[in-house]
This record gives sequence, C-alpha cells and structure tokens, in this order.
Amino acid sequence: MRTVALLAIPLVTTACIGAELDDEFEEPIGEAEGAVISSNSILPNALWRNALSSTALTPNALSPTALTWASLSSSARGALQDPGTNGNLSRELLRYVVSCALRPNQSFSFSWTDSSGAVHPETYRGDLAIADWWVYGPLNDPFYQRHMSACLAARTNWYGVSVLISLRSNQPFMTSASEERSSYTVREGAFWGNLFSSTPYVRACYAPAGVARARALKRDCAAGHLNVDPGSGSTTTQACGTIAIAGSCDTVCSVVNADGGYYSQCLDNPAISPWARTDMVVTSFLPP
Repeated sequence: MRTVALLAIPLVTTACIGAELDDEFEEPIGEAEGAVISSNSILPNALWRNALSSTALTPNALSPTALTWASLSSSARGALQDPGTNGNLSRELLRYVVSCALRPNQSFSFSWTDSSGAVHPETYRGDLAIADWWVYGPLNDPFYQRHMSACLAARTNWYGVSVLISLRSNQPFMTSASEERSSYTVREGAFWGNLFSSTPYVRACYAPAGVARARALKRDCAAGHLNVDPGSGSTTTQACGTIAIAGSCDTVCSVVNADGGYYSQCLDNPAISPWARTDMVVTSFLPP
C-alpha cells in the first residue's frame, strides 16, 4: 500500500474569498500507511459557477484535455490567471482537482500576475491519485469523473476551514488501514455525482449519528448549513452551493461495508428514481 502524507492545506475563510490565496502548502503533519486522509477547505462557489462567478473555471472545462498547463484551453488558462475574485475561485478549484487526481510526486505549475504587476508562481501537488494518468489525456471516463466529483464535493467546506477527514470508497485508491479507521470513527455522510458532465450535478447525504460532530468541526455540507434569521430566530437549512442534500444516508444509501464502514451504493437521484443507484460514492469520516 502507498503512504500518503497528511496535508493541511492553508486556511481559506469566507471573509477572504476575494483575497489572494496563500501559495504555499504547510509541511506534512504525519503519515499513515494506506491512508486516504485529506484536508478540506474548498469553498462552495469554487465547485460550480454562480451569478457572481460566471467567468470562473469549472470542472467540465478541465476534463476535455490532459491536466497540464500546455493542454488547457485559452479560456481555462485565462480563468486561472484572472487576478480578481473569479481567479481566486478558479485556482482554488484547480488546487483540489490536482490533489484529488494526481500522485504526491506529481504536480501542476503555472503563474499569474496580480493587478499591481506582481507575478505569483503556483505549484499544486497531487495527493490521492484517483486519476494520475490525466496528465496524458482527457478525463472522459464517467467512472473517474464521478470519483473525482465525489472527492471534490467531500472536501468542500461552507466555512472554508481546513479539517482532516478520512475519505473511503470501494476503490483501491481509497482504501483505509486499521489505524486510520480507528482514528476516524465518526461517519459524516456520502457524496456522489458528476461535475464534469454537460449537465453537472453533485449530491450528498448525512449519517444521522454524525451530524452533531460534523457541525462542531464546522463541516456542514453533508447535512446542510444551519442559517438562523437574526430577526425571527427561525432556522433554515442551506445547501453548500451546488451540492444537493438528498437527506439521511439511512434512507438513500445501502450496503455499508463491514470493514471500511463506507456506503457502497446510494440512489443517484432519489427525487426522481427510487431504483437507479450508483456505486461511485465517497464516504467521509471524522475524528471523534
């Protein structure tokens, strides 16, 4: 089994969404054999463009080519070199795409120039190796598109804070050692979908027993962010950007793996079909 360094990607807060992102990764804080433990702080707006970020990079703008600077389209490169807010979102998305897709010994480098004329070199390194071959050709296989989408969704954080989580699935690139399973025991929820398709979507469900712990750690995207109206005091649940909340995993998922504790299958679109299931699901776990 491979050894994956536990990375703490720099903190990004909603207050600095328009500010320059820190270009440096922190040093590894530990290692675990066979672990798929990763940090998460990608903001919901970086996953899919909204009314405020119509020129930001999107996942399906990356998939038609190899994951190298030279292969990207001029519009994708322009989005990454944008010195404004949309550029920050685009670079944030690419950082996590590279982290999910490539191996630790692979990286993606480019530079951009801010409004004052200062040049910022960027190097994003791989981590989870879901599609390390992407550097040689397009990501056109729905199998890998879906696992990449689930990885990105699982690492989305409403607050933009970095929390170490354990990601597990039924695929070899997301196996977990016993040490990891004993350290990350709280099942948070599951994520699935395809952000790289012509009609991108991603969904999440929550494990009821893990909701309180997830919110205590500022992880809201499986169960939804609780928004309290200051005037009336009423509470509503808000999704993390484009991540649609499907409800309790107990209702929409089945077949919990006995060893890893992850969900092997979930309803692809429970609002439309109670029969169509997907086994390309990533389950997230938290420390107790």
